[in-house]
Amino acid sequence: MNVKMLRPDSKGRITLGHLADGVSGFQVTISKNHNIILKPFSEVPSEELWLFENKTALKQVKKGLADAKAGRATKKGDFSQYLDDEID
Repeated sequence: MNVKMLRPDSKGRITLGHLADGVSGFQVTISKNHNIILKPFSEVPSEELWLFENKTALKQVKKGLADAKAGRATKKGDFSQYLDDEID
């Protein structure tokens, strides 16, 4: 566990700086003995939520990304003919 001391400014605010990188919000829990626990979360755009709810598809995407990173991906040409430029 990494412990870091943060001090509030004159208005009682604490700046998290790099501790909040990639975080869009925090769930705040205040215990009976006044301990404050911040649980970070990141929001997912609604049009991408299906991927996180579909474990099979998510597993396949993660595998594809790992394959690409390891150099196991190959180019298959131009797929622009399949694009649908209409906005729903």
